[in-house]
This record gives sequence, C-alpha cells and structure tokens, in this order.
Amino acid sequence: MFSEIVDPLRPLRADAARNRQRIMEAAREVFAQRGLDATLDDVAHHAGVGVGTVYRRFPNKNALVDALFETAITDMVDLAIEAVTFNDSWEGLVWFLERASERQAEDRGLKDVIMHGMCGSERVGEARSRIVPAVTALVERAQRDGKLRGDIVAADIPIIELMVNSVASYSAALAPDLWRRYLSIILDGLAVGVSEPSMLAAAPTNEIVEVALRSQQLPAPIRPIPPLGAP
Repeated sequence: MFSEIVDPLRPLRADAARNRQRIMEAAREVFAQRGLDATLDDVAHHAGVGVGTVYRRFPNKNALVDALFETAITDMVDLAIEAVTFNDSWEGLVWFLERASERQAEDRGLKDVIMHGMCGSERVGEARSRIVPAVTALVERAQRDGKLRGDIVAADIPIIELMVNSVASYSAALAPDLWRRYLSIILDGLAVGVSEPSMLAAAPTNEIVEVALRSQQLPAPIRPIPPLGAP
C-alpha cells in the first residue's frame, strides 16, 4: 500500500503543511460532491495548487483516500466515545446513529471512504480494531439497561448505517432528510419497551421512489467544482 511521501521523523515546513491541509480540505469537498470517482487533478484544481504539489504529498489517490479514511474513522470513534458519556444509554446510541448517518448523508465522499474505501486490508483492520470496541460499548450498555434488544451485535451497526445512507444517496436531490424517516423505523425495531411508535418524517413521493430506483442504474451527474475560496 502506498503512503504519503513524507519523512515521519522530519516535520513539514510551514508552507508544505499548509499545502497538505489545503489539499485535504479540497479532497473532502470534491469527494463530498463526486464521491471517490474524482481524480487528483480535480482535487488540485479545487485546492488552487498545481497537480505536482498534490503528487508530492500523495503519490496516488489511494494514499489520499487513506489519509481521509484515517480522519473519518477517528471522527466516528470520537462520536461513539462521546455517545457513551450520555446519562441515558439509549439516547446515546440514537445520537450516535443520527450523527454518523447525518455526516455521511451530507458528504458522499465520507460515505464512500468509510463504506467503500480503497484502503488495504491492514488499514481496514486497524480501523476496525479502533471503532468496534467503541460501538460495542454503546450496544452492550444499552442492552444492560434493557433498552436495546438483546440479539443485536456491534456488527449490525455498520449495516444499519449502510441501509440508511443508501436511502440518503438515492433521495438527496429531492428529499435530503428522507433517511431520517427510515432511521426512525429501524430504531423502533431496535428499542425495547417503546410505548408508541416514533414520529416519522414525511413519506416519500412517487417521484422520489422513481428517482431512487433509477439511481441504482444510472451514474450520478458530475458537476464542476470551483477552486477553494471562489465566490
């Protein structure tokens, strides 16, 4: 697996560090709109730097995606750790699922990086070793409190996120918050001792259903993305 071309024992010069940060920010924005189909040339244009500058920091797109993957996993772990601090274990689990789904719904690239990233098995294994304990703590705490059904396992959580974010992907143009409706339905199925069903967001229209079905067959349109700081 390729890695970023940086001597780990030598800190980056100030200008190099700024360029790296600019490239990372540009990559997040480009991938948020286009997903991982975007190229390093696209990232360089959006960052307002020469493509050579990008290649000096990241020899290929895999290396850049690896860096973003590490940041994304850290963010997810931080969310799970914060959720464990909630006094109510069920509220903490719900908050985590809502925030994780919200971030991925708003950022196509983040979803691609987490769910379909190009990282090698070693990097994925390292990420799993970090996030699984955090999510497991959330699940087991809610189960001990009798608020989450006992047959749920930590491995169910990323599958639930994948389902919810599939809805977000297909309905983004017409109903960007539709995913919340289906997360509510799923949460009702996970909860123990719920007295009445949750209030649901608006139901999908026939048009949304048709667009969602078509989206499974047609690639998303690619839109031009202006450089960072452009009006």
